[in-house]
Amino acid sequence: MTIRLRPHHFLCMLTFVGEGYSPRFVVNYGRIIDRIRAGEPVVMVEGPDDICAPLLGTDDPHCHNDSVRLRDAQALADVGALTGLALETGGELVLDGALIARLQAGFAAGAIRKACGGCQWSGLCDQVAGNGFAGTRVQGG
Repeated sequence: MTIRLRPHHFLCMLTFVGEGYSPRFVVNYGRIIDRIRAGEPVVMVEGPDDICAPLLGTDDPHCHNDSVRLRDAQALADVGALTGLALETGGELVLDGALIARLQAGFAAGAIRKACGGCQWSGLCDQVAGNGFAGTRVQGG
């Protein structure tokens, strides 16, 4: 199978330590991270993805908001610039340890954090990055 991932979730997964919007969301996110760690390919999508799935049945999920689409566009540009990859909707890649390490280094340095502006999880992500990504579910290497 292939994991459907929207661009800003490339950033979110770097600091995922098991916290989220609901227990169902956290369990789903953990399963997706396990699939990424197992080498399952990721395809970039516009709009809600596999991580968003548990939120889509709630009242007014933020997954459809313009602010989230803008976050996706910024993340796409920043991750592409950092990695030199031609990232686009429908593009497929494997998030191996070397790529994750590169993304984590860029995240810690602030090079790919523009998309994080105004995000409610920013403080947690600052702490996780400041602690060298200890306890995250994805690890670079």
